[in-house]
Amino acid sequence: MNVNNTANQQKWLCLFIGIAVVINFSGLFTTIMGPDGNLYATIAKNMVQRNNYTDLFAWGTDWLDKPHFPFWVAALFFKCFGFKTWAYKLPGILFMMMGVVYTYYFAKSLYNKQIALWSVLILLTAQHIILSNTDVRAEPYLTGLIIAAVYHFYKTITGNSFLHLLLACLFTACALMTKGMFALITIGGAIVGHLIITRQWKQLFHWRWLLAIVLILVFILPEIWCLYQQFDLHPEKVVFGHTGVSGIKFFFWDSQVGRFFNTGPITGSGDPFFFVHTLLWAFSPWSLLLFVALFWFIKKGVKNVYNQQWYCICGALITFLLFSASQFQLPHYLNIVFPFFSIITAQYLYGLSSPKSINAVRVTQTVVVILMLFIIAALAYFYRPETLNWFNGIVILAFVLILLFLPALISTGMQRIIYRTLLASFIVNLFLNGFFYPSLLRYQAGSQAAFWINYNNLNKLPVYVDAGQFHDDFNFYLNAPFTQTTPDSVNALPKSLMLYTDAASLNIYTKKGCTVTIIKRFKAYAVTRLSSDFLNKNTRDKELSEMDIAIINTKK
Repeated sequence: MNVNNTANQQKWLCLFIGIAVVINFSGLFTTIMGPDGNLYATIAKNMVQRNNYTDLFAWGTDWLDKPHFPFWVAALFFKCFGFKTWAYKLPGILFMMMGVVYTYYFAKSLYNKQIALWSVLILLTAQHIILSNTDVRAEPYLTGLIIAAVYHFYKTITGNSFLHLLLACLFTACALMTKGMFALITIGGAIVGHLIITRQWKQLFHWRWLLAIVLILVFILPEIWCLYQQFDLHPEKVVFGHTGVSGIKFFFWDSQVGRFFNTGPITGSGDPFFFVHTLLWAFSPWSLLLFVALFWFIKKGVKNVYNQQWYCICGALITFLLFSASQFQLPHYLNIVFPFFSIITAQYLYGLSSPKSINAVRVTQTVVVILMLFIIAALAYFYRPETLNWFNGIVILAFVLILLFLPALISTGMQRIIYRTLLASFIVNLFLNGFFYPSLLRYQAGSQAAFWINYNNLNKLPVYVDAGQFHDDFNFYLNAPFTQTTPDSVNALPKSLMLYTDAASLNIYTKKGCTVTIIKRFKAYAVTRLSSDFLNKNTRDKELSEMDIAIINTKK
């Protein structure tokens, strides 16, 4: 791609990168989305409240699923800033921004500054990256840590630097303490894959890798010690319905290998093409270009093996194929390879020079942009978010006009295509983060109920919730202790209390002789499981359930 490296073009690039960063932060204050986000926030909240940073607790019991690192970081922010939405999300987004910086440095080291800048823009506007910075889980942490580790291992190979080796091992260890041992597949796949393909046998069998193993083991000792203290020292604890569960074994084996072969305590069912169609929307608006870029990279690479940079293709495809073969699959798993995909896509676009190829990209991206805007317009029409008004509509319309006219004024050729794609992504995510998600989360009844109780429980009545249901959204946002109960425990309840439950449960309390006064009712929906009927305002009500806050007066 012929790029005009004038100062003016550099300013526009920096402006677009700045806007993309702002878009990624635009969900910072949006209510945490359940179930996973609220669960993770509640676990970190439990750490601070219990002043216990070695054990993980959820739903009132020991919790063994994810390692400690993201909970330690979130707990640190809670300790400094309080139990706030933004205090939970901010560290995850910052780790993602760290990944953006390392993507830039890695792409610049492999290729040049222009490809690095485009890689950053592609990564920042990949749809699931923006979504993961709104619905923060472990992936923003992991994405930043993995690309950082790969970059420093690359620098270790090319510069024989102990400092880079030390940093690479530290980032690798943090990645392992974020999601488990499979992070080694992505990091090792990138480095080992390149060395094998280019036949750099001396580098592959260098003594530094033994040192790297030792350093990583040293850096993950805090995780191993915590798991040993919570589980291995207490075989009497019941975990996954069994006693004698080893936390260390779960970390090294069951958590990842067990899921892959469906032999661990947490199982699923896989589809070998799941991540192919997931990638179509998760990496949009760049997904079609990515598929072409992968094809051309491999086609050219096999003809000139030793002069190609195989790090990105190996790290990405080995991980992609492994996930596709797994029996446990979720869309956000792919985020960790998006930095690699971004670099691959950027270097492909940079290399295009023929008018025929550029025109093909123009047609492809025009179709993608039109489709994206059509979907958002249809969503706005059918969903009708309460937060969308005439003023907000004018703002979005202004962005649409900018999309239509600005690229033609500031750029030509491939740059114009890329700028229009970027602006389309900005419009889509401005709508989603500014209007759709805030409206959607009004149907997350637990957090809405907690907000209401925080401001309306003036008599400081004890708060109870119906046992047997997951209430992580309620738990995190409630600024008071609460107790789980059931109608069968009515004799153990105080004379007067505030209860959060559903109508069926309230009927049982009434039958047991309690006086029940409903003081607030909430429409409820599982906000991460959207259906067409829910998204249509005219058919939404039939998809909703109801949750109530009631004053219960017992016979005492």
